[in-house]
Amino acid sequence: MASAFKQIFPLFDRVLVEKFAAAAKTKGGLHIPEKAIGKVLNATVVAVGKGVKQRDGGYTPVCVQAGDKVLLPEYGGTKVEINDKEYFIFKESDILAKWE
Repeated sequence: MASAFKQIFPLFDRVLVEKFAAAAKTKGGLHIPEKAIGKVLNATVVAVGKGVKQRDGGYTPVCVQAGDKVLLPEYGGTKVEINDKEYFIFKESDILAKWE
């Protein structure tokens, strides 16, 4: 997994995330039909940019770091496929919350 991310570096306040897999079974063992599976709004941060560039040339750092778990909006982000896996790039301001 780490070798794929030597190819992509998010710029400025962009964040690269990997969404959690949608549950295909209930706790009781019943299979959930594909049409009934809701959108996955939880993700793990994979890589972050330097932050927003300031007038003096410095950067305001991004609030999340690689490995953080975040809550995403229902819509948005740019889908990117790397080694047959789906990742999404969001602006830092689009991320709703960080959780543990």
